[in-house]
Amino acid sequence: MNATLIAVALSLVSAGAYATAAVAQARLAGRTEPSAGALRMMGRGAWWSAVGLNAGGALLHVAALKYGPLTLVQPLGALTLVAAVPLGARAAGRRVSRTEWRGTLLTLVGLAALLLAAGGAAPHDTLSLPEALGVGAATMALVAALSRPGTRPGLRHAAASGITSGVASALTQTLTVAATDHSGPLLSWRLVTVAVLVSFFALGGLMLSQTAYRGGLGAPLAVVTLSNPVAAAAIGLILLGERIQGGVLGLVPALIGVVAAVRGVVLLSRAQVRSAAGSVPPPDGAVPGRAVTRAPSRVVITGPSVTAPRPAEPLTLHPEPVGSPGGHR
Repeated sequence: MNATLIAVALSLVSAGAYATAAVAQARLAGRTEPSAGALRMMGRGAWWSAVGLNAGGALLHVAALKYGPLTLVQPLGALTLVAAVPLGARAAGRRVSRTEWRGTLLTLVGLAALLLAAGGAAPHDTLSLPEALGVGAATMALVAALSRPGTRPGLRHAAASGITSGVASALTQTLTVAATDHSGPLLSWRLVTVAVLVSFFALGGLMLSQTAYRGGLGAPLAVVTLSNPVAAAAIGLILLGERIQGGVLGLVPALIGVVAAVRGVVLLSRAQVRSAAGSVPPPDGAVPGRAVTRAPSRVVITGPSVTAPRPAEPLTLHPEPVGSPGGHR
């Protein structure tokens, strides 16, 4: 089978696993207090289910990076958002809206255009030790800047999560290619350092995404989906020598794909944010998806309070002897 087809198939299954994990993380974040620490969250079974799904998606992603370049594999990660739309709607007990279907179609069209421009041979170049350390240092500085206190912490944490995940993918490709081509020892300083960086960024991306999903699934997941392939593709084009197929003409379908995919992700994000804002938690015993009839509330209008007059106190006269201070002379 063609290496490109294998990479695409593995990426599709990986996106499904990541989408299921994202929905599980969003539901867990909605049931967790913002002040809850990481240790308390790790004591829940739902957290470990999401970790297992993310681990499965990561293994499939690693296998896809063995057969396809970063510019091919990473854009397919946007299918995570496409798969999360029906999964999230089903978990919320509602139907997928027309806007969400439009966003899904535009995202698929954009991905198809990107695949035509990015499809290529299996990767062979890897990052050197100084390049890996430089990428790691730059990523830590960028994540620290995005994680500072301020407005829109959910979107900034989502961007940091996508960047760390994309960098982890680029480093994973270096680790996978170097370990399978038998060009050097497996326990070299370069591979050990890259493995440590991959573990650090993968765990950091998971924790950052969990924090980002506290404000909802739609917008944070859209930001993660966009920032992930941008970070990985930047490393692939700048440091790994990957190129867009077709030269200058190949940029035309790539740009069209980027515009369509961004538009689709924006539509999906807006639709999911709107549905999350309009949803009201059903009362206990209510069936999801069924209309709930509420009894009209009684309105009591109270007038100004009237205080009864206090009875007059009797006036007591205290006679004073003549000639005393304050008396009449």
